[in-house]
Amino acid sequence: MLLRVAWRNIWRNRSRSLVIIASVGIGLWAGIFLIAFYNGMIRQRIRSAIDREVSHLQIHHPRFSDDHDLRYHLGDAYGILDVLRNDPGVLVAAPRIVAHGMVSTAAGSAGAVINGVDPALEARLTRLDAKVAEGAYFTAGGRQEVIVGQRLARRLRLTLHRKLVLTVSDRQGGLASAAFRVTGIYRTPNTPYDEANLFIRIPDAAALCSMADSVNELAVLLQRDEAADSLSTHLSADFPQWEVKAWKDLAPEMQVLVATTGGMLYVFMGVILLSLGFGIVNTMLMAVLERTREIGMLLALGMARGRVFGMVLIETFLLVMAGCPAGIVAALATVALTSRKGIDFTVFSRVLESFGWETRVFPQLGHGDLWRIVLLVALTALLAALLPARRAFSLDPADAMRA
Repeated sequence: MLLRVAWRNIWRNRSRSLVIIASVGIGLWAGIFLIAFYNGMIRQRIRSAIDREVSHLQIHHPRFSDDHDLRYHLGDAYGILDVLRNDPGVLVAAPRIVAHGMVSTAAGSAGAVINGVDPALEARLTRLDAKVAEGAYFTAGGRQEVIVGQRLARRLRLTLHRKLVLTVSDRQGGLASAAFRVTGIYRTPNTPYDEANLFIRIPDAAALCSMADSVNELAVLLQRDEAADSLSTHLSADFPQWEVKAWKDLAPEMQVLVATTGGMLYVFMGVILLSLGFGIVNTMLMAVLERTREIGMLLALGMARGRVFGMVLIETFLLVMAGCPAGIVAALATVALTSRKGIDFTVFSRVLESFGWETRVFPQLGHGDLWRIVLLVALTALLAALLPARRAFSLDPADAMRA
């Protein structure tokens, strides 16, 4: 009976009820789409970091990460590579010689991370060949070739086929220099990465750094993101003399980003739900004030106060839930449409790329996001109904009937 009465009471003032239903639908749509949008941004940044920068795993000497000294190399790197290549969960494993040094041209000099790579494996690992915007990837049989980032090339006024000089502190601790010719200029959505990293062949890096047949980094790309932690633990047990780090440890800013963005989402949702709550409280208080005499008569006829309280709660809950289907359908349709082609933010490309963000965002919902928001909206409705329901509960029948 209370359910039927509450449903009829909602439509006694049709226009006011429709305004609240519409507000609930719009608020639900905004909340769901906002979460899908930020999920898309975060997942793309993580995907970009794994695929283009740090891979799923990296293996180093335990002291290498302290100051990137070339003395701390991997003695049995190629033995570890054989183990990794026989693992069905590994997509590609590649050796690298990583050195921090200086790059000099006639226009100036800058600090840079010099990455000695195997061209074929690096193309599979980070798709470096697909990032080359000018010139070509490493040529067959070429020597002393370097691929630089577009931002670094602009800073040092480098063009294709120009020479630059790389200077490092080699494995013996002395300074070593060599001239290289620019064969390609690459570009990624992460301009700080482009400005800091350049690539040469492993044999050229070994000659420059006096590394002989040794390397100081192994980068591993897996079939599945979820396998990174388990494989890291397994490799650490098999090779305790080396340091094995998963992408979460290699790029701790990603974890901070996820945690910070999650907090921001709850703040935005809180603002939306707070606005929605005030609207519901106002509407239901008006409904109770308009029906003061009616409620007083019900109390005078013997209706329990608890039933009056429950009737107002049910009215509020039904009013809010009536707006949920439209909001959910609109949000799912918007996410489906925008996730196909993405939302283009090219106009903000300079700002986004300076933080390593993609300029096209593909919104996507995570598991449980939808129902979590619906539950929050339902909880908001119940909390907002407490004040009007308490008002109806505390009415004095005699005073209410004289109102």
